[in-house]
Amino acid sequence: MARPTKWRRVEFIPDVQYFAPSDIEESSLQENVIHIEELEAIRLKDLEGMEQEGCAEKMKVSRQTFQRILNSAREKIADSLVNGKAIKIEGGNYTRNICSVKCLNCGKQWKESYENYEKILNSEFNCPECMSNRVVCAGIEKEEFCTSNCWRHGGKREEDE
Repeated sequence: MARPTKWRRVEFIPDVQYFAPSDIEESSLQENVIHIEELEAIRLKDLEGMEQEGCAEKMKVSRQTFQRILNSAREKIADSLVNGKAIKIEGGNYTRNICSVKCLNCGKQWKESYENYEKILNSEFNCPECMSNRVVCAGIEKEEFCTSNCWRHGGKREEDE
C-alpha cells in the first residue's frame, strides 16, 4: 500500500489562474493543469533563485520530491509554450498553514498564517480588535501551535474547512 501524499507548504496563490495563447480558437484549445505546489516550486527556484535544498525545506518536502514537482511543472510549461496549449493553475496537494488564533484579552478569534507564529510566541503580534499582544493558538490556550489545523500535526488544508 502506497504512503499518502504529504501536503506541500505554499506561500503564494496566484490571482490569475488561466493563461491561453491568443491565436488559437477556444474550441480546439488544449490545456495543461499546473498544481499550486508546482507553481510554488517554479516560483521558489526560477523566480526567487533559491537553491533546490532551500526550496525543498521551505515547502517541507524532501529534495527528491521537490525535484519531481519542479520537473513536472517545467514539463507542462514547456509543452504549453511549444505546442500552443493553455495553462490552468488549480488544485494539488498543498497547505497554506492557516491556523485559528485567539486573543486572551478580548476573546476575538480569527485565522492567521504560520508565518506569524514566531511573532505570536514572542508576543510581537497584536489582536486586530483590541491591539493586545496576548494572542495564542485557539486550538489550545497555551503558547503552542494548535494540533487541529496546523500542517505540522496533519491538519486541514484551507479549502477543506
